[in-house]
Amino acid sequence: MDTSMLLTLWPLRLLLTLHLAAVLAQPVLAGRYLTGDIDAIAAHGMVGNLLAVSGLLLVVLTLLYAIAGRGRLWVVPAGVVLFLAIGVQAWVGYTRDLALHVPLGVAVVAASVLLAVWAWSPSAGRSR
Repeated sequence: MDTSMLLTLWPLRLLLTLHLAAVLAQPVLAGRYLTGDIDAIAAHGMVGNLLAVSGLLLVVLTLLYAIAGRGRLWVVPAGVVLFLAIGVQAWVGYTRDLALHVPLGVAVVAASVLLAVWAWSPSAGRSR
């Protein structure tokens, strides 16, 4: 693995790991709210906003990984789609459209898990 790959892959791995932790906290916070912890909804919203920032940073890091690090190209559109999904997720959450918020949340969790697992796999360290 060359230096440019290392310099772009490690920040991507770290971001995806932190991103996944925040994504996994969301259903826990929502569940706490539904069981009567009224303050949990504020934390749920705050983590959602943090995920929007994380998603934007994810797009930047996937671009650096794909271009400067000569990594896999498919991670760029995957990062963009995840960023957009998080934006829609936040919007439908604030509008209380739970019919879309819940299944889209499941999709965001699944995509985040898959990306984080991939980032730590040997495949992520191979250049194109």
